[in-house]
Amino acid sequence: MLPRLPRYVLREVLQMYLAGLALFLILQMTDIISGTVGKAMTYHASFAETGAAFLSMLPSILNRSLVLAVPFAILLGLSRLQKDSEIKAILASGVRPLSVVWPLLLPCLAIGALVFWNSSRLVPAGLKNWENTWYTIYGSGTPIPSQDKYTYAPQGALYYAGRVTPDPAGQTAQLSGVMVQRGNETLTATSGTWDAPTKTWTLYDPWITRTGQNPTQTSGKVNVPQDDTLQPPPPDPRKVSNAELRSELAGTALSRDARRDYTYQLASRYADPFTPIAFALAAGALGLLFRSRVAATAAVVVFITLFYVLWITMPPLAKSGAVQAVLAAWLPNLVFLALGAVLAWRLR
Repeated sequence: MLPRLPRYVLREVLQMYLAGLALFLILQMTDIISGTVGKAMTYHASFAETGAAFLSMLPSILNRSLVLAVPFAILLGLSRLQKDSEIKAILASGVRPLSVVWPLLLPCLAIGALVFWNSSRLVPAGLKNWENTWYTIYGSGTPIPSQDKYTYAPQGALYYAGRVTPDPAGQTAQLSGVMVQRGNETLTATSGTWDAPTKTWTLYDPWITRTGQNPTQTSGKVNVPQDDTLQPPPPDPRKVSNAELRSELAGTALSRDARRDYTYQLASRYADPFTPIAFALAAGALGLLFRSRVAATAAVVVFITLFYVLWITMPPLAKSGAVQAVLAAWLPNLVFLALGAVLAWRLR
């Protein structure tokens, strides 16, 4: 390939990349600004508090913009070259079609490295600061983390609470939707308390069901022994570093759903940096097949729509176990790599 050709194509794509990056940043910032200003005016937030909330979201919108600008730049950049018949001239000179695509992968490696650094350091801290800033604006203080669907099953018994909300001191907790099964007796109550020092659950006005008897409701409190340890729930996996994610996964405190969520979040932080490369391969091969800017623009919309659909559907599917967590994190990349491979085969 002619020595200047990769630089020429890269220069054309880079111009479009900077335009696409600015476009996606502006679109996302406009949405966040409108929502932030509206809530700030409602709760009489200061300029500093509003600014802190807005700045906290910048790492997240930067990551999405860095990735989404890749297909935008490549498809529109190559469509410009197609429109002026420059691609036709390049191919007519004996250059293989895929030789135009390979140089585009190199800058995407640099973009991926920036995405990885940002997603593992700045994005978690920003999301955590966003939440804390709004709690300050609301004047409610940071809420005590709660644990949903708590289950403890020692020998011959089962303890369940729909929600466990620890008190500030951390030695007691409020229980909601409580069930205790011991032998042939089952107790259910709307609410209760957990006293960790005395290893006791207290159920308020529970219903008691025994084998062969009708359920009866008891007025007042019923104490049952419970020797499990009261622990705070794991932190939100989106708001912790990679090291903290690995530390939580190495322990045994996570529930099955939480473990899937943590696994997905950690895997996605390694998968997302490869998305620009997958985009570059698919968009580069597709851009060489189009002859008009209209088709390229339509392809940009399809790319972003498909990515968005996969991006919002994979986390809940991974958490529920419908899709294996690591596969769910890598699936968007696999889809675009498969698309790029098929298109590259057509251009061979």
